[in-house]
Amino acid sequence: MDIQLDPAGDDLPLMANTSHILVKHYVLDLDVDFESQVIEGTIVLFLEDGNRFKKQNSSIEEACQSKSNKACKFGMPEPCHVPVTNARTFSSEMEYDDFAICSKGEKDTSDKDGNHDNQEHASGISSSKYCCDTGNHGSEDFLLVLDCCDLSVLKVEEVDVAAVPGMEKFTRSPKLTVVSEELRNQIVRELVTLPANRWREQLDYYARCSQAPGCGELLFDTDTWSLQIRKTGAQTATDFPHAIRIWYKTKPEGRSVTWTSDQSGRPCVYTVGSPVNNRALFPCQEPPVAMSTWQATVRAAASFVVLMSGENSAKPTQLWEGCSSWYYYVTMPMPASTFTIAVGCWTEVKMETCSSADLATERPFSPSEADFRHVGVCSHMEYPCRFQNASATTQEIIPHRVFAPVCLTGACQETLMQLIPPCLSAAHSVLGTHPFSRLDVLIVPANFPSLGMASPHITFLSQSILTGGSHLCGTRLCHEIAHAWFGLALGARDWTEEWLSEGFASHLEDVFWAAAQQLTPHEAREQQELRACLRWRRLQDEMQSSPEEMQVLRFPHVGGCSGNF
Repeated sequence: MDIQLDPAGDDLPLMANTSHILVKHYVLDLDVDFESQVIEGTIVLFLEDGNRFKKQNSSIEEACQSKSNKACKFGMPEPCHVPVTNARTFSSEMEYDDFAICSKGEKDTSDKDGNHDNQEHASGISSSKYCCDTGNHGSEDFLLVLDCCDLSVLKVEEVDVAAVPGMEKFTRSPKLTVVSEELRNQIVRELVTLPANRWREQLDYYARCSQAPGCGELLFDTDTWSLQIRKTGAQTATDFPHAIRIWYKTKPEGRSVTWTSDQSGRPCVYTVGSPVNNRALFPCQEPPVAMSTWQATVRAAASFVVLMSGENSAKPTQLWEGCSSWYYYVTMPMPASTFTIAVGCWTEVKMETCSSADLATERPFSPSEADFRHVGVCSHMEYPCRFQNASATTQEIIPHRVFAPVCLTGACQETLMQLIPPCLSAAHSVLGTHPFSRLDVLIVPANFPSLGMASPHITFLSQSILTGGSHLCGTRLCHEIAHAWFGLALGARDWTEEWLSEGFASHLEDVFWAAAQQLTPHEAREQQELRACLRWRRLQDEMQSSPEEMQVLRFPHVGGCSGNF
């Protein structure tokens, strides 16, 4: 199924078969080794089959099959793996018609108000012109296809969730008394659909299940862009194991993370967000409509600080001398590409003084406090949503921390630390409830390729903003804060339409910054007009130097991360 891409013209291939099966939760258990520049460990996937989405997906699959007669080559497996048998060949090469490379369906399944419900999240609509139809069209085994590259996959096994004490509460049918595939899958189905007010219990069971013993190795194969997993005799997604463990390790040259040194000369590693998203960090489903929650335990040398997309402000736990463990979790379903991690000898920057007003508005907030009264109307799937909680609506300034290399702590104290509270407060005054309960800000190494990058609960900022005065720092900070609403809580269903999120964030950075500066309406208008003029001139320059095909926007499919445009 190898695909050769032209980096200048081709989309990133999204191979995951999300129209048949979805990852609902990831549990990562990883070790970071700076000597070998490798992250190694396991990831446990909790899956939900797409049977209830079959009606919505059928039209997309039919369009996909009709638009291409090509087959996707199934790479020859390594000696220790068994290839798929009973395959229908299309040519003298080993190819399969249920790995059709095809264009994505263009049908918009939103309702009249533009909302996209849970059913659509299984549709697999993506930006890539490549996709895989791995539904069963005959007697072949079902294939779970995950987006994956630059990884060494060592083993894949089914997890015996039925062996975990207390899991019998998740078995509805008294007939399922013998441990079987059906029983294990029923347990996972019940676990992933627990109501939002039981999120702590759900996370606990996820963690316990992730430590359960394996109950049989699964056959797998890898190629340039994907990992394919099957179980002999499991011919449909419903029959396929719903909890699997993958043993793997990254490669030093992997394109999802950057191994480098910070501005103080100390080693560090962080996710770069592009050009291949997180598929070189862990096997996952990359289409933005494939949303999941996650929890992660990361071990590193005790001198390192682990920052990650997570709702909790993690503190290190010493495992043994010289080694610490960090634990983070997320309960808002998000695309796997938004997962972010940074490990380095970061120093937490502290405010020299803290006013009583800041302490009053910066009260930590936890989903456990939620009364889940509907103060707003949300059309997303069920999770502990801050928009539906009355307590969160009054939290103008969410708890925040700033981390940086030790040599930049002074600059952060002088500029950045002073700006975060007014910028957060300004964002709240314009858009209301903050989508995320807390924020970490990290000044990343000098090789970071942009001024900033927003992820759930954590934002990367370039060191460049610290030398440009409060205006550059404030506007960039406001831009990244705006992405919490546009780009994370809401997002386009197609990666080629990221300009939508950028457009909203660029507009709102001016609005937030004017509010943070407490400008008069006249002053704010003058500042925004000046910045709009500068952007227009920059756009004109870019258009003159860009090829014509890069000046045409494709028609957007707009939809959700946790919500929808």
